[in-house]
Amino acid sequence: MGVTLKQVIKNLDAFPRAEEHLLHKTQSGALVSVIGIVIMATLFLHELGYYLSTYTVHQMSVDLKRGENLPIHINMTFPSLPCDVLSVDAIDMSGKHEVDLDTNIWKLRLNSYGHIIGTEYISDLVEKEHTHHKHDHDKDHHEDSEQKIHLQTLDESTENTIKKVKQALTDGEGCRVYGTLDVQRVAGNFHISVHGLNIYVAQMIFGGAKNVNVSHIIHDLSFGPEYPGIHNPLDDTTRILHDTSGTFKYYIKV
Repeated sequence: MGVTLKQVIKNLDAFPRAEEHLLHKTQSGALVSVIGIVIMATLFLHELGYYLSTYTVHQMSVDLKRGENLPIHINMTFPSLPCDVLSVDAIDMSGKHEVDLDTNIWKLRLNSYGHIIGTEYISDLVEKEHTHHKHDHDKDHHEDSEQKIHLQTLDESTENTIKKVKQALTDGEGCRVYGTLDVQRVAGNFHISVHGLNIYVAQMIFGGAKNVNVSHIIHDLSFGPEYPGIHNPLDDTTRILHDTSGTFKYYIKV
């Protein structure tokens, strides 16, 4: 019974079988078969790649929206600056100036190996010292007498934070700043720096401008909504300083 069923299944065929005298194996026939298989495989892979590929189509149109903000996506690492001293400031041509922006901006504390050890949403030290900075903006910062008066007015929490920042610098802490910065659709600039610190506090922490190491790595800096295949010119930009300080300025046309 098993042999009969096997023969029945073997004889099932939708097409008539060729006669035996027509089945002659030749080298030329094998070559044609191999070439045909290669061509079919090539066409299949080409069509599959075409189906899986993403193509970007650029279109230009007049922007009719008014009053909407432009999101700036930021993801940067400062390996030599603690999160407590970093602030994000923005100013545009309309005169709008925002200091120490904390909207959708996060700061990750990093150890000397680049591993995350804590999260900051806004720096208490920077926020507090903005008040002192506004009152002291028109004073002569080079007079020792005024410096002594200012040092006496520092509260205990600020002094503790200064000690904390100094210890972070000694331990080699860094900071990763990431999030979204919403700005008006006009020309302007934004800074990620230690400008938010009062000059006296900054002097107590760093001991001089030459000790402010602004080395940084730009992982992502993009404008507007993200889409597949977008290319941002400053992505993966690395600027590392050794035993010196300075200011880096990037000019971008959006």
